[in-house]
Amino acid sequence: MVVPRVQAAIASAFGEEYRGTDPVVRPSQFADIQINAAMALAKKVGMPPRDAAARIVDALDLDGICTAAEISGPGFINLTFDGTWIEELLNAESPGAPGVPAAEAQRVVVDYSSPNVAKEMHVGHLRTTVVGDSLVKVFEALGDTVIRQNHIGDWGTPFGMLIEHWLEIGEDSPEAALLVDDPSAFYQAARAKFDASATDEDGFATRARLRVVALQGGDAETFAVWQRLVAQSKRYFNAIYSMLGISLTDDHIAGESSYDAHLAQLCQELEDRGIARISDGALCTFPAGFTGRDGLPMPLIIRKSDGGYGYGTTDLATIRYRVRELEANRVLYVVGAPQNMHLRMVMATARDAGWLPDTVEAVHVQIGNVLGEDGKILKSRSGAPVKLMALLEEAVDRARAVIDASRPELTESERAVTARQVGIGAVKYADLSVGHDTEYVFDFDRMLALSGNTGPYVQYAAARIRSILRKAGVLEQHAAGTDAAGSDGGTPATVIAVVEPAERALALHLLEYGATLHKVREVLEPHRLCTYLFELAQLFTSFYDQCPVLKSEDSVRESRLALCALVLRRLSEGLDLLGIETPENM
Repeated sequence: MVVPRVQAAIASAFGEEYRGTDPVVRPSQFADIQINAAMALAKKVGMPPRDAAARIVDALDLDGICTAAEISGPGFINLTFDGTWIEELLNAESPGAPGVPAAEAQRVVVDYSSPNVAKEMHVGHLRTTVVGDSLVKVFEALGDTVIRQNHIGDWGTPFGMLIEHWLEIGEDSPEAALLVDDPSAFYQAARAKFDASATDEDGFATRARLRVVALQGGDAETFAVWQRLVAQSKRYFNAIYSMLGISLTDDHIAGESSYDAHLAQLCQELEDRGIARISDGALCTFPAGFTGRDGLPMPLIIRKSDGGYGYGTTDLATIRYRVRELEANRVLYVVGAPQNMHLRMVMATARDAGWLPDTVEAVHVQIGNVLGEDGKILKSRSGAPVKLMALLEEAVDRARAVIDASRPELTESERAVTARQVGIGAVKYADLSVGHDTEYVFDFDRMLALSGNTGPYVQYAAARIRSILRKAGVLEQHAAGTDAAGSDGGTPATVIAVVEPAERALALHLLEYGATLHKVREVLEPHRLCTYLFELAQLFTSFYDQCPVLKSEDSVRESRLALCALVLRRLSEGLDLLGIETPENM
């Protein structure tokens, strides 16, 4: 709203080359917002910051928007908005669209979650799954076409071991059921047999290695068992996704096996074009800018010395497919931070090969580690990675204990539903509320707290507003959209009036919702939406404490109820984009 006008003023004052300058909008204790662009511009344009600020103010067209534009301190520009303008925007915003659609909608491929077949999903998968799902929801809300890609690990050497183990125990054995109930136990049983027979020429390990050859050669029996392994693992993945409320389905699976038939041709093409060469028996690329500690170029191995293919080969085939066949404008890899070097080398090789043109943006959305209270990567007491399902179940159990104690009047069914919504919401919000590339300490007590920047705090604000609207007898009316949003065809709309300072602060924050979503889309940081919702909940609490709602009369009461309903709508929409449900009661 204001930013384009400030940028136009900067261009008018200093030239078109400065139009893209960040206005540096900040809160102000003296006005509604503060523009700090003059501080950074001063050196570039060769004048004191206050003089630069004065030039910007002189060029500003704020007619009908602001009642005052004042320069303070070394060059801050304080803007005070016109109350009528705020009301007009707020009442226009009420219908509930989650912000203006992106000016240029894109086809975005998002690679996230990516668990391994026949292995337990652990806490490390939580972040890649939750962050990726939130991003795709924001993209879709703003009009992008999103293609979800669950790049599961379903191919390679370990499957010879797993298939041979499956054949030995039999499909109907209790151990086979572990693939769904306890995948790690199934994998560990196969690994133990493999390790114990490593020196036996006719033992399990030898047969497992031959199974790999049979699988890659298309042997019917081996391939059929591989399909069963994948199918069983899908059941397990889907149980996790259902528990978390994740939008991934079987249709989004595009595992490593999807690209196997294309790897030989891909290697040949890179070799023919001089991009790849043999080094120590392996076929490698050496993208510019990547060197090891010895100062020598680092290789990306695309065909091993034994003729096998690795992650580099598959990832190159993947990115080529996503650009050529899926016609992506933007490709995002929501993957752990340790994979950064590998992915950058893959992207560089793909650009060298012409498979990733400059018109396509490829980004590694780096995911940091989840830590325990000791500051180390979260593990169980045995030292193994914490199982994700066990973690989620504990979150729900802890939330249930709190709800049983605080809301005994709710029915058994209501308490069960609320416990799941709060427990799962707390875990997801804790993950999403910090920068995706940073580490955070997993702490149930903090996650489930009703104070601070937590999921339950934001959920409680929404539940509290529902209670207010319910007491006023207008919950159904506002839920149906016959409030300040507009009309149901015959009911006149309630106009929200912004009079008190607390109303004004709440209204201004509500108007930032669309801009917040666009910023998330631009910089790929869902924690910005969490911060917005937390601040919205805080501002609502201040508003409710300072501005009587139910005890107000006539038009003031109706206006404030409509304002409450708009806050509820934004809280619910925002939580939904984070993949978090909004409880009816808390």
